[in-house]
Amino acid sequence: MERPRNPEHGDYATNLAMQVGKKAGLNPRDFANLLAEALSAAEGIESAEVAGPGFLNIRLAKAAQGAIITRILAAGESFGTADTLAGTKINLEFVSANPTGPVHLGGTRWAAVGDALGRILAAQGAQVTREYYFNDHGAQIDRFAKSLVAAALGEPTPEDGYAGAYIGEIAATIVAAHPTAVELPAEQRHELFRREGVELMFAQIKQSLHDFGTDFDVYFNESSLFESGAVDAALERMKSSGNLYEKDGAWWINSTEFGDDKDRVVIKSDGKSAYIGGDIAYLENKLSRGFDLCIYMLGADHHGYIGRLKAVASTLGENPDVVEVLIGQMVNLLKDGAAVKMSKRAGTVVTLEDLVDAIGVDAARYSLMRSSVNTSIDIDINLWTKQDSVNPVYYVQYAHARTCRIIDNAKAFDFDSVTPDFGLMSAEREGELIRTLGEYPRVVATAAEMREPHRVVRYLEELAGAYHPFQSDDDMRVLPKGDEPVSPRHAARLELVKAANQVLANGLGLLGVSAPERM
Repeated sequence: MERPRNPEHGDYATNLAMQVGKKAGLNPRDFANLLAEALSAAEGIESAEVAGPGFLNIRLAKAAQGAIITRILAAGESFGTADTLAGTKINLEFVSANPTGPVHLGGTRWAAVGDALGRILAAQGAQVTREYYFNDHGAQIDRFAKSLVAAALGEPTPEDGYAGAYIGEIAATIVAAHPTAVELPAEQRHELFRREGVELMFAQIKQSLHDFGTDFDVYFNESSLFESGAVDAALERMKSSGNLYEKDGAWWINSTEFGDDKDRVVIKSDGKSAYIGGDIAYLENKLSRGFDLCIYMLGADHHGYIGRLKAVASTLGENPDVVEVLIGQMVNLLKDGAAVKMSKRAGTVVTLEDLVDAIGVDAARYSLMRSSVNTSIDIDINLWTKQDSVNPVYYVQYAHARTCRIIDNAKAFDFDSVTPDFGLMSAEREGELIRTLGEYPRVVATAAEMREPHRVVRYLEELAGAYHPFQSDDDMRVLPKGDEPVSPRHAARLELVKAANQVLANGLGLLGVSAPERM
């Protein structure tokens, strides 16, 4: 079933007869005629007509459309939820930015999309654990520590180090807490700045994400996998299973046997684990916690991880589909038609804070979720700060605020004594709004299935596009005018407004975007 683009073709359409007719021993059009005859006699159906080779166009009876409104209001905040993923434990890992600097725009995109995806999956009954993989192991941490020490000593940033005002701020904080830090022997000084610097940087990252509306259930330290021996143990098990082999002094995983594009070094010739060693132990850890599905949300330069992680799952004896990798593309910030490339605080990259300072949390989250993560996006500061309908988030939020105003103003009238008559709502604007409201559960279900929160975003814009003309049309008055008494039609329209209010609030809630009552 789908809603036809042309309303003249009915409220709903289906090509079922063309799919099933031959299986029933009939040509599709004859089968469609049988369906049309049966549907036309069914309660709540105004008409069912056959078109073309076997399409079926269906119109609902006007009174029957009221069932959609009734269902929305009865369900309230739970409208749009389902139990299709009930009993499914999902580990959703996203952002996972290195603790060597503020969250950049790419990570910010995942902070918005990942948080919304978690809400959408939970709305379908899944038990979702939001996880942040804290990359506190490896060479980048040493470079970070060296950068902090250089800043504390007043020396230039190391050639491979990190620059930006935040380095000086963190170094100064460490020195204030440990006045003799710069006088320590080099090794002790490096360890102090490494330990304290990572802790301070990650505290800032967590606070930034919290202020952005994104929180996590688990913060998993990469270093714990190495310190606990989990990496070594996992690799020894893989050697025993025959999934690691030795070549050129290194150990390789036979990942091509499981669909990867090439075998990969797991233990380097110097005996140290390659990055994939941590990946193996980390996936093994997730599976040991009983997750049915592990979703990784990674950056644009991580395409190779799709085959790699699925191959790792296979070598661990799991179905590769237990791993799902989503790749997010780049984000560009524009102002006055030019790209914004520098951050006042981070130096070389634009950060989460920069975006929020420019357009606010709601607009930032909404703009980052509005398109498929498979596409790069440009965020125009000039557009997203406008207080009018060209700004998509304003357009949707204003629709919610308008419903609140009508609902509030209705308190001055005696609606309680009037029974709504949904059969009186025969105008196309009313029908379009009702049918759009009825689509919401399907949209949420599809967004969960496809892992695409942008479907909810675009739906809300479609809903706002159906609501604004409805309320602006004098022929669609919800409240009585002058001394006019409240009629069953007024009452029906108020119920429709309440339903729109509920669905707009539910949808914005799934996105982690506020639903203001006044604007």
